[in-house]
Amino acid sequence: MKESDLKVMTRKRRIYNSYKGEITPAVPNIIERDFHADAPNKKWLTDITEFVIPARKIYLSPIVDCFDGMLPTWKISTTPDSKLVNDMLDDAIEHLKENEHPLIHTDRGCHYRWPGWISRMADAGLPRSMSKKGCSLDNSACEGFFGRIKNEMFYNQDWTGISVNEFIKILNTYLKWYNEKRIKISLRNISPLEYRRSLGLAI
Repeated sequence: MKESDLKVMTRKRRIYNSYKGEITPAVPNIIERDFHADAPNKKWLTDITEFVIPARKIYLSPIVDCFDGMLPTWKISTTPDSKLVNDMLDDAIEHLKENEHPLIHTDRGCHYRWPGWISRMADAGLPRSMSKKGCSLDNSACEGFFGRIKNEMFYNQDWTGISVNEFIKILNTYLKWYNEKRIKISLRNISPLEYRRSLGLAI
């Protein structure tokens, strides 16, 4: 191809990026890549990831608990807007006990810097932590979770003919399985749900 001056014509896919500039002041990176927690609902991570299927793009916004990787909640939408993350946060807050105020770590995406998110965090007494600009390693535990999802249930699959609703159902089923059945070596080869039950933790 080089000798014949042939080139492969490819269409570069635009990678989803939620950064829209310094909309509001960033908060410090309190978590500082320490993704260990000695109890549930102490440190939470969140972000948005994109799934591209022929039908259209679909977005997942979960909470990842640093204690055991449990997903306390998640929301799925075809639009990566403030409603997606705000609805997810509202649902997560509803599951907290009165004395639970987990630190929530995010990137610097616009969703986590708009008034709706900030006011919800403040009203619930939840401290904020943010990655440095453009530094995915600062939220690597959440990025790692996204990688596992895509390797296990998304990549190398033919999604042709799968509707948005069908894909959302498949993704929801996988995430439920991830919490309840998927074993983790770090949790004595049991799932997050089974691990919590083994410790006598209420679910």
